[in-house]
Amino acid sequence: MTLPVRGPLSATASALLRGEPTETSAVAVADPLTDDDLHLALFLCYEVHYRSLDGVDDLAEWDPRVLAFRAELERCFEDALCGVALVAPTSHPVDVQLRRLIDADGAPSVSSFLAREGTVAMYREFLMHRSAYHLKEADPHTFAIPRLRGRTKAAMVEIQADEYGGGDPRWMHSALFERTMRELGLATDEGAYVDQLPGVTLATVNLMSLFGLHRRLRGAAVGHLAVFEMTSCIPNRRYGDGLRRLGFGEEATGYFDEHVEADAAHGAIAANDMAGSLAKDEPALLHDVLFGATALLALERRWAEHVLPAWRSGRDALWSGSMQDRPAAVA
Repeated sequence: MTLPVRGPLSATASALLRGEPTETSAVAVADPLTDDDLHLALFLCYEVHYRSLDGVDDLAEWDPRVLAFRAELERCFEDALCGVALVAPTSHPVDVQLRRLIDADGAPSVSSFLAREGTVAMYREFLMHRSAYHLKEADPHTFAIPRLRGRTKAAMVEIQADEYGGGDPRWMHSALFERTMRELGLATDEGAYVDQLPGVTLATVNLMSLFGLHRRLRGAAVGHLAVFEMTSCIPNRRYGDGLRRLGFGEEATGYFDEHVEADAAHGAIAANDMAGSLAKDEPALLHDVLFGATALLALERRWAEHVLPAWRSGRDALWSGSMQDRPAAVA
């Protein structure tokens, strides 16, 4: 993956990752939840923990300068999250509290729109947006496994094992997503579309890395994964139905169809055995569980509110500064 630059923060991140001398840019942006430059910079700083980057030595993963700059980016992002994802725990069971958060969420439905009205070009762009996570699906949450114990750890491992295909690489969810991308004529190289993704998209991926890479946020990682699984089944059914409406077969719909089946079971495991067990074993982390869940819903709502108006007006919802060729929203 190359190191794209779209402003002073991503330029600083790129220079630091390459080991080049540079002045560290001050982290001050108008909206830390969606800023294009901040989230590209943070994505690059995180990506070195997952994959190789062009021109970046593996030693950069633990370079003190990179970590110090990443911490400044994270502080700005996390402070903003605390302003939109505060929720007070109640005495109800954790699964009930999570379900109430989901039911109260007012995000517009991207899956319903694509199922009814989505064009091939819209689906291609949707896959581009989601590729930043789904091509490494499950990896951010896996970082949390060593930070957990007992039934909580076992439940997360059970979920993650399915995400990785139960030991069969052909059924890894990232591999299934690659097939869908190929069927729609998209590149499947890691990071192929990162330079075209707006901050509001990259923020949804950075959120998972933030939670997974910090032991202090292990409760938030659990809450994030719980709601991720609890809200997956119905939207994925719609995404698959929309592709079938457009004439695509199992190679394109397989990723979504697999999630309809798998996540029906994962949602209950995540809410009860994983999140519920963590709250029982470490009651002080219940607030963090709810924080992770609410942060996910808040950022996904912002993403939906970004892409849907663009598609409805015939525009794409990619980064406005991108100069690369990209699909029109209505083709």
